[in-house]
Amino acid sequence: QVQLVESGGGLVQPGGSLRLSCAVSGFPVDLLVIGWFRQAPGTERERVTCIHGFEDATFYEDSVKGRVTISSDKSESTVYLRMNRLRPEDTAVYYCAAAAPPGRCVDTMFRGYAMNYWGKGTPVTVSS
Repeated sequence: QVQLVESGGGLVQPGGSLRLSCAVSGFPVDLLVIGWFRQAPGTERERVTCIHGFEDATFYEDSVKGRVTISSDKSESTVYLRMNRLRPEDTAVYYCAAAAPPGRCVDTMFRGYAMNYWGKGTPVTVSS
């Protein structure tokens, strides 16, 4: 059983930065695809980015490309989401999710329904 615990959310001003963490337990990170999703109030959940734990392949949604970096620390069993130049529209609850078996971290396969495990989320508010 994979367990995912997010942390690092909070209030940040527009243009600021934040680093979210997803602590992974119960399964080696290199046997998973780990993804970040977000859901703003009144909207549907949307994908943000993913990383393949073994291949280190990554995918970024167009809305965050160039502002967000996903990385993994296998020794710490943690996946990070670094977000820069944050905008008010980035305000949402951010969820970490995992797929096992991992599949592939590519545009055509990175979907919410493909993820087997989910964390409880960490809220991010971008506001002045």
